[in-house]
Amino acid sequence: MWVQVKSAPNLMIAEMWKEFFEGEGIPTRILPDAEKLEMKESVPYKIFVSQERVHVIEEVLRKL
Repeated sequence: MWVQVKSAPNLMIAEMWKEFFEGEGIPTRILPDAEKLEMKESVPYKIFVSQERVHVIEEVLRKL
């Protein structure tokens, strides 16, 4: 199961979070906000990680 851990105002920021988390060895998915059906760079995005890795994300974010 995938859990939302962050949100981003646009695709560029979402991809930055994805690269950061994956650099820490955490598989990550980004999806556009469900209310916005368009796949454009300017819509908000949600960042998801596997439920088993949420505790790792919390630790990584605490260190920022």
